[in-house]
Amino acid sequence: MPNKGKIYVIDDDEAMRDSLNFLLDSAGFHVTLFESAQNFLDRLAGLEFGCVVSDVRMPGIDGIEMLKRMKASQSTFPILIMTGHGDVPLAVEAMKLGAVDFLEKPFEDDRLIGMIEAAIRQAEPAAKSETITHEIAARVATLSPRERQVMDGLIAGLSNKLIARDYDISPRTIEVYRANVMTKMQANSLSELVRLAMRAGLLND
Repeated sequence: MPNKGKIYVIDDDEAMRDSLNFLLDSAGFHVTLFESAQNFLDRLAGLEFGCVVSDVRMPGIDGIEMLKRMKASQSTFPILIMTGHGDVPLAVEAMKLGAVDFLEKPFEDDRLIGMIEAAIRQAEPAAKSETITHEIAARVATLSPRERQVMDGLIAGLSNKLIARDYDISPRTIEVYRANVMTKMQANSLSELVRLAMRAGLLND
């Protein structure tokens, strides 16, 4: 069965974790279990994109506090919240904090799987876009101060000669810096460099 995506299950109830692990693994998902929100948050930075399925009521950091922290870190992971009977106010608060949806325990297996599939489908493009933006920012960070100045000149539409005059160095030296910029930014043309700069937020609209 093909891997349909990664799921991170957070629940302090071991029986519930085991049950969800069996269900979601059988449905073709790659499942990772966490017994607390703290354990999950500690590992969040190193986790691949996936859907979070979390209980709302847990000792220590509960589902609401976890959502607040994930929102503060600008996480793109879609989050489904599981609630007990009568926890609708908490579920509403969770959705205000960015949860994609909630479902009350006990719930039908097919309903959970359908919600997870929809959540991943909706969130994946944004997550991929975010990853690309971070990659471009990392390329910018490899530029030396002078290379960054040359790139700023290039994306501002200045010629090598004008950039050279601005920094009182020869146009030939600018050509060397320009080549370095294009290599480090992985740009094959000036137009591609401009697109990368826009994606990294270096150009105002």
